[in-house]
Amino acid sequence: MDMSTDRAGRAQELKAVNLRVREDTRALIDKAATIQGRSRTDFMIEAARRAAEEAILDQRVIMVDQESYDRFLAALDRAPESNDKLRKLMHTKAPWDQ
Repeated sequence: MDMSTDRAGRAQELKAVNLRVREDTRALIDKAATIQGRSRTDFMIEAARRAAEEAILDQRVIMVDQESYDRFLAALDRAPESNDKLRKLMHTKAPWDQ
């Protein structure tokens, strides 16, 4: 039985996850893993873990009182004040358009 340790150093049993992927996807994953000097498994586990953490963090709920919420909505509705930096940004081509 494979065992791993968690962040607190306790042993945990490793569970298998089987995935079916298209050959081109597998080749892409293998290339990326090789570039990073990692195994396919390590690469996929880290990528999946990162995506899972981001998905959970995106679901955070921020509670505020009505007055704070109204001020927030008012700020979103206000047009930005014109300034040199904003004008420069709006006239700069995106890197992918250059």
